[in-house]
Amino acid sequence: MPLALLALAVGAFGIGTTEFAMMGLLPDVAGDLHISIPSAGHLVSAYALGVVIGAPLLAAATARMPRRTVLIALMGLFVAGNALSALAPDENWLLAARFLSGLPHGAFFGVGAVVATGLVAPERKARSVSLMFLGLTVANIAGVPAATLVGQHLGWRATFLGVSAIGLAAIASLYLLIPRTPGHTPGGGLRGELAALRPLPVWLALGTTVAGFAALFSAYSYITPMLTDAAGYAEGSVTLLLALFGVGATVGNLLGGRLADHAMRRTLFGGLASLVAVLAAFPVLMRTEWSAALAVVLLGTAAFVTGSPLQLMVMEKAAAAPSLASSANQAAFNLANAGGAWIGGLALAAGFGATAPAVAGAGLAVLGTGVAGVAYAVDRRRAKRPAGTARVVATHVPDRSEALHH
Repeated sequence: MPLALLALAVGAFGIGTTEFAMMGLLPDVAGDLHISIPSAGHLVSAYALGVVIGAPLLAAATARMPRRTVLIALMGLFVAGNALSALAPDENWLLAARFLSGLPHGAFFGVGAVVATGLVAPERKARSVSLMFLGLTVANIAGVPAATLVGQHLGWRATFLGVSAIGLAAIASLYLLIPRTPGHTPGGGLRGELAALRPLPVWLALGTTVAGFAALFSAYSYITPMLTDAAGYAEGSVTLLLALFGVGATVGNLLGGRLADHAMRRTLFGGLASLVAVLAAFPVLMRTEWSAALAVVLLGTAAFVTGSPLQLMVMEKAAAAPSLASSANQAAFNLANAGGAWIGGLALAAGFGATAPAVAGAGLAVLGTGVAGVAYAVDRRRAKRPAGTARVVATHVPDRSEALHH
């Protein structure tokens, strides 16, 4: 695998750290800015909103630019957002800074995925994407706990300054290691980019991402009360257990990348089926401490097995605009984050017990499997079209390998 993938992983590590570290810093931020915990929770939503808005817009707006330049510019915006967060004098400033920090998130992963697949042979595309996402999963093992520890001892502002330093290291790595390549320039400009997202298979792939990862976040958003109220862990043990989730996510990410290069569709269905089984078993697994720890690892593994195949599938279905499609998938991931947490919260508030969010997540995973099944049926039906029809359609879509490698 090319060393350039390391530069993408460094950027992903910084992004993953700043995204998830805020959850552990909420009490410190709330106390320093004299706001309530629920008000501080809006800082998490502000970041997610930045991702959803910035992912497709920035990817489309920068489509004609060289991709190395785009990645460096996006990481520069990331550094600026985190530095402004560290300097925030009040809640409104911090809300705006968190929104700014989230803007480059989706576009960085979207453009980065296209660059990663262009660096390797066709049979290694999924693995190249998984290695870029490795930075995101490792952030849950090392970056987030370290950021939380720094925030608790040196203040939450020091955490954001540290993340800014990671961003600067990523910029240097991108400049030194990523090769110069031209941007993708569709004939229709921005309109042509957006038109590539219209086909039904693209939306079915994005829908699978939303449903599948909403299943994860329905449970993961409430993993702390499950571990303390159901499994009996002390609150001080939760940080270590969340690191175990990062270990599982890292294993699942690497496994999914390797398997998807051989059988992308079967890997996706296998990951979704595993996610259904793990989430459905949570009420039983959360009865003892050792099985609860196992459940946390299995949750990360099952969920992230699907990451690489979903990213590649969206890129393939919108081959005329892979950067935009890949970025849109990141927006879908963050919609899943918000939607899954909301649905899990409804299940918890309904009084069905501490593990109710996981059971709700199992239902969402079943929905994701159903959407993936519909996508498969649509693909089979289109593949059976008469050869003449297929040729007419093909004249409007650039060669997939060419689109992915430009």
